[in-house]
Amino acid sequence: MFRRIGTAVVRHPVWTIVAWLIAAVAIVATAPSLPSNSDESSFLPKSYESIKAADLQEKAFPSAFTPSAIALYQRTDGGKLTAEDKQDVARITTELGNKHIDQVQKVVPGQPSKDGRYDLTLVQMDSKNAGQPKQADAAKVLRDDVKQLAKGTNLEVKLGGSAAQALDQQDSSKRGEALIGIGTFVIILVTLLIIFRAPILAILPLITIGLVSAIANGLIAYATKLFGLQANSSISSILIVVLFGVGTDYFLFLMFRYRERLRAGDEPKQAMVNAVGRVGEAIASAAGAVIIAFLALALSTLGFLKQMGPALAIAVTVTLIAGLTLIPAVVSLIGPKVFWPSKSWRREPENARFAALGRGVQRRPALTAALSGLILLALSSGILGFHATFDLASGSMPKTKESMVVQDQMQKAYSAGAAAPTDVYLSSTDGKPLDKSGFTAYAQKLGAVDGVASARMNQLNKDGTTADFTVTLKYEASTDKAIDAVGEVRDVAHANAPDGTKALVGGMSSIYKDIDTAVNHDYRTVFPVAAVLIMVILGLLLRSVVAPWYLIASVGLGFGATLGATVWIFQEAQGKSGLMFMLPVIMYLFVVAIGTDYNILMIARLREEAREGREPREAAGMALRHAGPTVAAAGFILAATFATMMLAGNSLLTEMGFAVSFGIAVAAFVMAMFFTPSLTALIGHAAWWPGHADRAQEGAVPDTGSLDAGPQSADSGDTVTRDPAGRRS
Repeated sequence: MFRRIGTAVVRHPVWTIVAWLIAAVAIVATAPSLPSNSDESSFLPKSYESIKAADLQEKAFPSAFTPSAIALYQRTDGGKLTAEDKQDVARITTELGNKHIDQVQKVVPGQPSKDGRYDLTLVQMDSKNAGQPKQADAAKVLRDDVKQLAKGTNLEVKLGGSAAQALDQQDSSKRGEALIGIGTFVIILVTLLIIFRAPILAILPLITIGLVSAIANGLIAYATKLFGLQANSSISSILIVVLFGVGTDYFLFLMFRYRERLRAGDEPKQAMVNAVGRVGEAIASAAGAVIIAFLALALSTLGFLKQMGPALAIAVTVTLIAGLTLIPAVVSLIGPKVFWPSKSWRREPENARFAALGRGVQRRPALTAALSGLILLALSSGILGFHATFDLASGSMPKTKESMVVQDQMQKAYSAGAAAPTDVYLSSTDGKPLDKSGFTAYAQKLGAVDGVASARMNQLNKDGTTADFTVTLKYEASTDKAIDAVGEVRDVAHANAPDGTKALVGGMSSIYKDIDTAVNHDYRTVFPVAAVLIMVILGLLLRSVVAPWYLIASVGLGFGATLGATVWIFQEAQGKSGLMFMLPVIMYLFVVAIGTDYNILMIARLREEAREGREPREAAGMALRHAGPTVAAAGFILAATFATMMLAGNSLLTEMGFAVSFGIAVAAFVMAMFFTPSLTALIGHAAWWPGHADRAQEGAVPDTGSLDAGPQSADSGDTVTRDPAGRRS
C-alpha cells in the first residue's frame, strides 16, 4: 500500500502540492474561531456534586454570586485605612457599578480585613459566560477603570478574581506561545542544518509543517464546534510543539531512508518510492499509536482532556498524511538538490559510534537490558513521592501577575479560604419549608470539622425550601488540606442533614475535590485503554503476540522513570507542594504514544535486518547501527522542542515541558537504543511468535525497477550490496 502511495505522489508531485494548498485555503478561510474556556467547573460533567450545587445555587439564590472579579484596596503607605479612605472605596464601588461594563451584573462592597489594612469591591458577572474571553475583556476594562477612579487618593488598587486571572492567563499564554514557537523554529532549523548541512532541507519541514498546522487548526476548530468540546488556551501551546516536533520526526524518518536509497544507487524518484514503501509502514504505525492514545482521552471525564485528545489526534493525522504525501512530493520535485551544498549524502558515513553501540548490544544483550532496566526502575522510585496540585490559575502564569498578587495578599489579609468560600446547600426533598430551629446546630457541626475556620447560616430562599450555609476553610481553595477538609465537610453535611432534606456542597474546593475524583477515574480508564490499543497497533505491525507485551512494558517503565524524575526535580529539589493534577495523564500519553514511535522504528529496522538472513543478536546490532542515527536525531529534536515549553514562564507548561522532553529522551536514548533491541536479541525468534516476521524471505524481488515498473510489495527487498563488515554500500 505504501509503495503505491509513494508511486502516485512521485508521479504527480505538482498536483499533490496544489491539492494541499487548495485544502489549506479552503479550511482556513471557512473554519470557525476557536473559543477558549478557563472556568474550572466547565471541566466536569453535571453528575458531580459541585456542579449540582452550582446549579442549585443559580435556581435557589439567583441574586447570590461568587465574585468573578475582586478589587483589593490598600493604602500606598501600607497603613490602616482611614475614614477618608473608606469613603473613597465606597465612591469607587458606586461609580464602577454606574459604568455598566459589558458582562458586569452587579458591583457591591466587600468586607474589610480584620487588621483594617484592606478593603474589597466584589463584581458579579454573567455566570453563563464564566471563563469565556469576553469576561477577560471585561476584566481589562474593570482594571483600567478602577485604577483611574483611584487616582488622586491614597489608595492602591489591584484587580483579582477568576476573570482577572483569565485575563492574565491569556496575556501569559500569548507570550508563552510566541517563545515556544520561536524556540521550536530555531531548534529544528539549527539541528537539521547540523545533521544535513543543507539549508533547503533545514527549512523545508518548517514550511510544510506550517501549512499542516494551518489545516490542523482549522479542522480542530470545526471539530470543537461540531461536538461542543471545551477549548483551553494551553492547547494552542501544546499543538505547536506536537505539530512541529512529531512532523519533524516523520520528516527525518523519511529523509534518512531516502538518503540511504540514493546511496544504494537508486534513481532519485525511485529512491523516494522505495523510501515511502519501506518506512511508510513504520511512520503509519507510529502515528497510529499516537492517534489512538490521544483519542483515548475522549474517555476522560474532564472537559480539558476531552478537548485535548481529539485536537491532538487531528493534528497527528494531518501530519501523518503530509508525511506520506506532501513531503515526498516536494522532495521528489527538488531531487538530490535538496541536500545542496553538502556532498556527504553521496557516501555512507562509518557511523562508528552507533556501530560500536550495536556491537555492544550484539555481544552483551543481557547486560545491556539489565543496566538500562535498572536505570529506569531507579528513576521510577520517585513516583512514591508524587502529590497533585489543583491551582490552575497560578500554574498557568507567573506569581508576579496582578491577579496572583491579589490572591496571595488576600490569603494573608483574610482567612486563606475567604476568597473562595465553600457553600453547603440544605434543600427540602418534599417541597415543604425547612425547619429553621435546627439551623444553628447544623452550622455548629459544620464549623466543628477539622480545617474549617467558620460556618454560618447565610440565607434562605424565598420559598424557604433551600438554606445556604457559608463555610470558610482555613486553607486556600486549591491546596491538599482544603480538598481533604471539604471532603470531611461533605461527609458531615450529608450525615447530619435532617430527615426530608438533602445536602449539596459547592464552591471551588468542592470543584477541585471532584476534579481529583475525575482524574483518578481517568487513571483507571484512559491508561489501560491507551495501552491495550497501542499493543494492538504493535501486534498488527509486527504480526506478533509476544513483542507488544515487552515493548509496552518498556514504555511503561519509561513513563515511571519520567514521572519519578519530575517529582524529584520539582517537588524535592524545588520544594513545590505538588505537580499539576493532569500532568501524569498528559505525560503518559505523550511518553507512551510518542515514545513508542522510536521503539517502532527500531523494531521495524531490526525485523528488516533479520529478514536479510541475520540471527537475532546480529540483527539487533545492525538495527542499532543503521536506525540509531535516525532515532538519535529525531529524539533530540522532539525532546528539545518540548523543552521549549519551559520558556512559557508558568508552572503547568514548565512541568509539562520538562516531563515530556525527559520522557522522550528516555524513550529514544535508553529504550529504543538499548532496552528494546537487547530484549529482542535475548528473546530471539520467539519474540515474533506466532508469526515469522523475522525470517529471511526467499526469492525476494529486489527494487531495481523504475517508476514505470508498477507497484511492488512493501516487503520486497531493496537492492543493497554490503562490504565484508556488513555495511551497506
